[in-house]
Amino acid sequence: MIDTYLETTEKIYKEAAEKPQKGLCCTTTPVWQLPGLRIPQRMLEMNYGCGSTVHPRDLVNDPSILYVGVGGGMELLQFAYFSRRKGAVTGVDAVDEMLEASRKNFAEAEKLNPWFQNQFVELKRGNALQLPVEDESINVAAQNCLFNIFKHNDLEHALHEMYRVLKPYGRLVLSDPVCENEIPEELRHDERLRALCLSGALPLKGYIKMITDVGFGTVEIRAKRPYRILDPVHYKTDEIVVIESVEVCAIKDPMPADGPCIFTGQTAIYFGDEAFFDDGKGHVLFPNQPLSVCDKTAKALKSLGRKDIFISGSTWFYDGGGCC
Repeated sequence: MIDTYLETTEKIYKEAAEKPQKGLCCTTTPVWQLPGLRIPQRMLEMNYGCGSTVHPRDLVNDPSILYVGVGGGMELLQFAYFSRRKGAVTGVDAVDEMLEASRKNFAEAEKLNPWFQNQFVELKRGNALQLPVEDESINVAAQNCLFNIFKHNDLEHALHEMYRVLKPYGRLVLSDPVCENEIPEELRHDERLRALCLSGALPLKGYIKMITDVGFGTVEIRAKRPYRILDPVHYKTDEIVVIESVEVCAIKDPMPADGPCIFTGQTAIYFGDEAFFDDGKGHVLFPNQPLSVCDKTAKALKSLGRKDIFISGSTWFYDGGGCC
């Protein structure tokens, strides 16, 4: 039996499919401007996300891509830009009206983009809790501003489903709101606010823990930005609640014996007199050459107490080239 909060969510996005609502979500990442890509206006208006899950370095070698919660289809179109073959991109949504709206948007996109064919994208009815996708068949799985709607058990289930369908070393790319403040219980239980991506946000560390508990061995925090404010004038809260959006990539690689590698944008710089510093664990630092390090490596280097190694704080921006 479907939970009532999920019914509320489906109703809201049914309405958003039938009549685009520009303010439903507010993306904090500029829309990718890619050569030869033209996005239909209605598709832009239906960009119900809080960031972007499209990262070109994830999309090499013609990957198979899954996108859950299709919205107006914009990110599906962007993914198809990188995988131009029949059925390369699969979009899954629980709302029939949203699927139909996306089909219409793709028909318009086909007129605007000579390279694009509707057959590049396969739309399927389904939901994140029971994906209509085979085990280990996907290279890149993505969702934008959907998983934060789920309550704890459903979120855990959705993450397991994404893990199931990914191939070994496949990537789960997420864009979601997070919140470090305590969100009042009354707001947490407000089904409409949860559906609008405002009251279901978790603290980032808690969200990362849920991702690694599923089995993802590497997690990259690629961006973290201010997103929305819940204030006492407009919401039932005594204090201002700050909501941020994050872009996260979780990689389905083997779990290291000493725990997951989590990259939050920390950097190590060696500035000693030797030709290099080797910690004996696979990390070699050359003088004044910054090296992105995962949090556990940063902690281990700090514990050495060396005065010739600088470790930055977390910038919450990681773009590859790390220590692991």
